[in-house]
Amino acid sequence: MKFIVKLFPEIMIKGGPLKKRMINMLYENLRTLLFRIDDSILIKRFWDKIEVQVDKKNIDAVRKVLQQTPGIEKYLEVVQYELGEDLQAIAEKVAEHKLDQIEGKTFVVRAKRTGEHSVTSIEIERFVGGYLYEHGNPAGIDLHNPEVKVEFELIQQILNVITLRQPGLGGFPMGIQGDVLSLMSGGFDSTVASYLTMKRGIKTHFIFFNLGGAAHEVGVKQVALYLWGQFGASHRVQFVSVPFEEVVEEIFKSTHESYMGVTLKRLMIMASEKVADAMGIDALVTGESVAQVSSQTLRNLAVIDEVSEKLILRPLATMNKPEIIKIADDIGTREFAENMPEYCGVISKNPVTNASFSRMKREAKRFNYDILNKAVEQALTIPVDKIIEDVNNTAPVDVVNEPGDALVIDIRRESEVSCAPLDIENINIPFTGLNRAYKKLDQSKQYVLFCEKGVMSQLHAQYLRDAGYGNVRVYRPVSGPTH
Repeated sequence: MKFIVKLFPEIMIKGGPLKKRMINMLYENLRTLLFRIDDSILIKRFWDKIEVQVDKKNIDAVRKVLQQTPGIEKYLEVVQYELGEDLQAIAEKVAEHKLDQIEGKTFVVRAKRTGEHSVTSIEIERFVGGYLYEHGNPAGIDLHNPEVKVEFELIQQILNVITLRQPGLGGFPMGIQGDVLSLMSGGFDSTVASYLTMKRGIKTHFIFFNLGGAAHEVGVKQVALYLWGQFGASHRVQFVSVPFEEVVEEIFKSTHESYMGVTLKRLMIMASEKVADAMGIDALVTGESVAQVSSQTLRNLAVIDEVSEKLILRPLATMNKPEIIKIADDIGTREFAENMPEYCGVISKNPVTNASFSRMKREAKRFNYDILNKAVEQALTIPVDKIIEDVNNTAPVDVVNEPGDALVIDIRRESEVSCAPLDIENINIPFTGLNRAYKKLDQSKQYVLFCEKGVMSQLHAQYLRDAGYGNVRVYRPVSGPTH
């Protein structure tokens, strides 16, 4: 099976050197991602496309990579034949793949030629269309609004019959636009903002301000790991955790209640700037949307930005909440966000909506910045791909290859379970509702958590351990969990 990868249109209109650099970056990103599946996959780059040749066993895994890699506008799945200009042979090969699809439906044939040929595209289309009409049972031919579009390419002597056309992620190749540091709370806004910068080809690192203890940190780590694994895994990025409990305590001591929310955001930006400086990063990303909450009026955002010389990107600035939630639905982060507590709201009593610059300066002078500096000094940085290892090293969760007397809890989504069910007795509690559901289970029993790759089961087992449950472990079958 061959995949023909079409590039994002904005790449194609760039000047020669930049376009070449972007194509090379996408090529290298795909090599990194696809070779993790199988290093025998063949990848070829051209001036306007990239071709990927795979074995049948790897088709589904390659599809997933191509759907989620920034820089790809769409990809075509093709079956390839070397036939020359033999119209009869071309029609027969196209018919092998398309006769079933046009059964009882209107259709049109679209052919594209590349190279020197003695026949025109229209002549090829007419011949193949006539052959399909004669040998199939279509409802008819419709040149303008067909139910089925039969597509193929004739490139010199090679026939590519297009069996599937799928949209890609769009955007620019990851890494081509430099690095940013994204303020990550794990909610709807910060996750969608991070996704949008990743889609634009920006290498997106994460900084998390811990206001809720170990359980909150594990929750945010799993979102960061998910985003990276889905859309940015071609590059290594960092997860920075900054302990902010003492900073919040100092805000309560030093700041008028109406200015606490703005002050917290200013301090997060200040801390992020210090971390970004150390990482050599020029820009910050936040999930703020104008007027969504009190701290996000234009005046308040201006007061917040006053503390930093960094470029602050706000991809969601003009989006409304339904639009943001729709994107979260599309990229698979909604369930994470819905189960993430909102800690910033604890200091939003009677918040100012039109902060005064002069008043803010007076409030800021009362804050003890030694506490902020201490928090930054205590920040911990790990590569996102090492999150599971880090969580386990902190307080290892037992991993078992056989459940024994324990009840297996399959924490995958229902759609994943239906595609590959476990072949042993279990109950299904999707990870998004596990923390609420677990406390209702019989705590005299032992439980083991299962997920496909062991990532979510490790994180959630640790989460439950931190919450005081000692009767949970991770189930990881040796010989494969599904039938």
